[in-house]
Amino acid sequence: MVAQTRAGNSAPKRLAFNEKIVGKGLATDALLKKLKALHTELAELDQELVDVNSLSSVRTQLVNTSILLHKDRGVKAYAACCLADILRLYAPDAPYTHTELRDIFQFFFRQLSTGLRGADASYYNEYFHLLESLSTVKSVVLVCDLPHAEELMVDIFRDFFGLVRRDLAKKIEIFIADILVALVDECQALPSEVLETIMAQFMANDAQPAYRLAVQVCNATADKLQRHVCQYFTDIIVAHSQDSDSDFEEIRKAHELVKQLSRSCPSLLHSVIPQLEEELRVEEVQVRLIATQALGEMFSEKGGADLVKKYPTTWNVWLMRKNDKTASVRLKLVESAKGLLVNLHDHRDTVDDLLRLKLLDPDEKVRAAVCKVYSQLDYETALHYVPEDQLRSVAGRGLDKKNSVRVEALNCLGKLFSVAYPEIENNDPAAIKHFSWIPNEILHISNSTQEARLAAEQVLADFVFPLPSASSASTSKNVDVDEVAWTDRLLNTLGYLDDRAANAVLLLSGIKGSRPSPYELYLQSCIQNNGGIIDEDEEVVKQRLSNIIRHISRQFGDPQKATEDLHAFAKANENRLYKLLKTCLDTQTDLKGLVKASNEFLRRVEQTSESILGTMTVFLRRASLRIVNQSSIPTLIKRIQKTDSKHAQTLLTYISKHCPALYTPHISELTKAIADEKNLRLVEVGMQALAAVSRSDEALAINDKRTLERVMRYVLGSNARVAKFAARILVASRDHDELCAEVVESIAEKLSTAQPELLVAHTAVLAQFARLAPDAFERKSDVLMTFLIKKLLMVPSPPDPNEMDTEADWVEDDDVAPRLRARILALKVCRNRCLAHASTDTALEVATPVLKMLSTLIDHGGSYSADATDDPKVKSRMRLQAAISLLHLSVVNKFANAINTNFISLAITVQDPCYNVRMEFLMKLFPLLTARKLPPRYNLIPFLTVHDPEADVKSRAISYVTHASRNISPAARVDLFEIIFIRLLHLLAHHPDFSTAHENLQEMAKYIEFYLDLIASSDNVSLLYHLAMKAKTVRDAQSHTYSENLYAMSELAQELIKARAQARSWSLQSYPGKVKLPSDILRALPSPDAATKILKTVYLPEETSVWLAESSKSQKPVGASKEKRREPREHKDSKSPPKRKASRHKTNGNSKRAKTARWMSDQSESEEEPSDDSEQDDREETPVKASSAHEDGLSGQEGDEEDANEKKTERSRKPSRKAGTRAKEKISQQVKKGNHTKKS
Repeated sequence: MVAQTRAGNSAPKRLAFNEKIVGKGLATDALLKKLKALHTELAELDQELVDVNSLSSVRTQLVNTSILLHKDRGVKAYAACCLADILRLYAPDAPYTHTELRDIFQFFFRQLSTGLRGADASYYNEYFHLLESLSTVKSVVLVCDLPHAEELMVDIFRDFFGLVRRDLAKKIEIFIADILVALVDECQALPSEVLETIMAQFMANDAQPAYRLAVQVCNATADKLQRHVCQYFTDIIVAHSQDSDSDFEEIRKAHELVKQLSRSCPSLLHSVIPQLEEELRVEEVQVRLIATQALGEMFSEKGGADLVKKYPTTWNVWLMRKNDKTASVRLKLVESAKGLLVNLHDHRDTVDDLLRLKLLDPDEKVRAAVCKVYSQLDYETALHYVPEDQLRSVAGRGLDKKNSVRVEALNCLGKLFSVAYPEIENNDPAAIKHFSWIPNEILHISNSTQEARLAAEQVLADFVFPLPSASSASTSKNVDVDEVAWTDRLLNTLGYLDDRAANAVLLLSGIKGSRPSPYELYLQSCIQNNGGIIDEDEEVVKQRLSNIIRHISRQFGDPQKATEDLHAFAKANENRLYKLLKTCLDTQTDLKGLVKASNEFLRRVEQTSESILGTMTVFLRRASLRIVNQSSIPTLIKRIQKTDSKHAQTLLTYISKHCPALYTPHISELTKAIADEKNLRLVEVGMQALAAVSRSDEALAINDKRTLERVMRYVLGSNARVAKFAARILVASRDHDELCAEVVESIAEKLSTAQPELLVAHTAVLAQFARLAPDAFERKSDVLMTFLIKKLLMVPSPPDPNEMDTEADWVEDDDVAPRLRARILALKVCRNRCLAHASTDTALEVATPVLKMLSTLIDHGGSYSADATDDPKVKSRMRLQAAISLLHLSVVNKFANAINTNFISLAITVQDPCYNVRMEFLMKLFPLLTARKLPPRYNLIPFLTVHDPEADVKSRAISYVTHASRNISPAARVDLFEIIFIRLLHLLAHHPDFSTAHENLQEMAKYIEFYLDLIASSDNVSLLYHLAMKAKTVRDAQSHTYSENLYAMSELAQELIKARAQARSWSLQSYPGKVKLPSDILRALPSPDAATKILKTVYLPEETSVWLAESSKSQKPVGASKEKRREPREHKDSKSPPKRKASRHKTNGNSKRAKTARWMSDQSESEEEPSDDSEQDDREETPVKASSAHEDGLSGQEGDEEDANEKKTERSRKPSRKAGTRAKEKISQQVKKGNHTKKS
């Protein structure tokens, strides 16, 4: 207040400067000195205390052209400062005319734009003073009152936005912003060019000063600019509303501007957002597309929640684009969803509903985009803001018909599991609940179709079971990979898998399969091919390479490209690549070596021929042991030692069965493991591993005295599995004769008095010795066989009177009583003894009583007499084991011929009343058929499943026939599946259910239709028809009655084939070749007259002939509806029972009973032996040479894998007890009806 009083009482201060600054002859230095003095004095004058009259002289001189247009920068800089001070001192009235003011302001901004540089530039302080004056005094608003002010404003804005790009001090940016804000606030009408200049800054990099300046100006003047921005946006849309690419590009740029404004100046868009809402409703697709994308990105950004709250109508209209008729618009909507999930937490339910709906969108790109949205989420967002059922819906798209959707869905699941795995490993309950199910789902999907399998394999390799540190390991020779963490990840993941998925992991591991594998054969063929330069057997080498490539390429999504790429790799003939590939394929390569070799191999392939990289990546993934290899063994053993890990035991058991070579570097660790007698699980695993490796490589057989003493104790112990493996170890040892004889002597003495568990163990040992050490076994064979047959097998097994479930006809492996286990093993002893003598002269002498006994068991339903009252559960187990034993004995030609008389009884085991018997029988049959160890007639058995009441039995048969017939040569297909057609007709003629009643023949027609569905084609229909006709030119070898049955089946088959050929427009021509009919079941007719009489006689009932004729006229295949070759899609919940088919007139047997879940069927006592026996079969006795397996499609490894892969799934479906009872009643009715028909 004192200062104000003093100022108010003070007299006005006059300008002391009175020198001339305009005049001729005035030197620049002098002028500069005068202007500097003037500027100093003017700057010190206070606006309130100055006598403006004293300024009139300098005021006039400063606007003289000699000053404003002076050549010296300093003169103009100081003059500009003086003029700014004059305007300050005269404010609010300007002492100049409009013209002079225009010149002054043009002069100001010209000086600033040309002279204002960095702080070290000349006259920087003067330019700073000028800018500060314009900012604080706001004298610049005078521009708005000048004529043609618009032009001057445009120049000012353009100059200032150019000026600010020079990276000047922050304070200068503030001054410029104040000046521009003042101009916008004071102008009557904002020039469009000014708005364009401002808007242009938003399309530049948002880190630039010009962008920051524009944001400051817009936010400070939002109320004034809103209308102008809206008009600006509208003008662009209207001006470019034509249907051309360039027009739409401009519209797209305008929407990009709107998005930028939304990020930095949302208040400017008050009138623009509703306009975007209207664009969502227009007919023009491109406009809707652009608007949908723009709004989607705006809603999905950090400020999106405020935008939704402020414009709820626009939000709702945008959401309605989910039903847009154009897929590309729906796609843009979905692509915005990631930001919505991250930033719009209050609207999560709405977004979830949107994405759930779009997962079922008709367009594949939209469905794929939804999956991609979820794959881009981070762990926290996916955990907290995406419900589990939504992720499961995404998993459902893994079975989508379109590959692009499948790939995105599976990639999404894999990525989410990968980011969540560290928390799952740490046992975080939330992570486990939300994500641990993902690998299980991916593995189920991999089992569904070939196409889904390819995508699932890639995801499993990349995200679920990745190789550790591939990139780092490739850059240094000394980088270690964490083998323990890698193995633990496998074990942890297995802990969250069901049986079916766990089996899929085992199959994908590459452990199971023939050695050398198809991939190793390919590498060998490439080396022999030598890039096409072959010294000898050129045609053979090339043909072998082509065959193996054809076989491998079938498993690729695009077999044609895979074939070309594999040929290209062979043609390149890169020795370094061959060496690396050999390292990757070698079972002895450890994890570190695999990682390094794989990495280098793929890098070199990419460098030399990038086009084949995709194919070779898949090839390498399938060919190498990437999931479990020899580096896993120590960790697996430790996990059993410390945590009693069931999954580690399963893996080691699987390795022991299928690839014991992995144990080679770890014999000492296994030897230590079996010494830990307190840990029975570890001892069992170790014994099995040592037994397997001893049998696979004689050099690794156990000969250490202390270890053999321990093995001798185990072989005489009461643990059946440990004793069995101990027996194998002894057989492989150096002193096996002496050791085995000692064990046999001991067992022979104690067998009759052994307790049940010990009896089981001793019998298991005898089963091994009977096959692997026959000399030792035969020393006491009389005593042993007498006890096993008379005291064990022939002893009745009446039902337990305390048994509650009297209708049960099956007992699970874990519940099998010791006595029954011993009886099953006794049958194996008999079987193995026959196989051991297969190559001797006494083979049939030894085998005949055994074959008779096994056939009796089958004929009498599991008992040795028709009137036996044995326990149904015992009978089902015994007849199953008898049938399996006959299968294994049939691999020997001389035994197969002897079994042939009972072949039909054996074959219809697949129609046993007990589901488990049917399924187990098929599962044992398929591997033997795939390896071609059985005569071709055994391929008839899968066709007898057509009436099975359970879909899984029939589907497994379809899967085997389809796969086997596809993966063999045409010649082999004829021998294995086509020529046997006449045997099928013969078998049906002998079928217990056969009769010539019309209803029965309709059922028989379904067998033939089922066969034709799977085998018949335009190429072989003539042969099949020829075989059907030939059946009426011979007689049955057994009786006249069966001959008439055969003739009826012949006529029925002919009519069905003709109807099928007509329906499919196949040409049914005479078969040109000659066919030799099987002499073991058919005989020639006695005379031509008999042949003529038979040909003229019609053996089908008239009713059946009419039915066939009507079916033929309708040109539709008759009998059973056409069977699809693809297997039915599995239910998501594998535990739920499958839908039952409609009741058939004839059924195979009872519904399957509920089975206890198990990891691998080959862990059960009843299933271990056959696979082991098959490895020991005498190759010279098999019907087909071993080498043919590779010549005609290799070993059928994939078929084996598919069969094993689905076995547990089929068992896991559990129909209710009532369903099983109803099916059993149905069978009883059919049996009674069949008996009545026969009597009549």
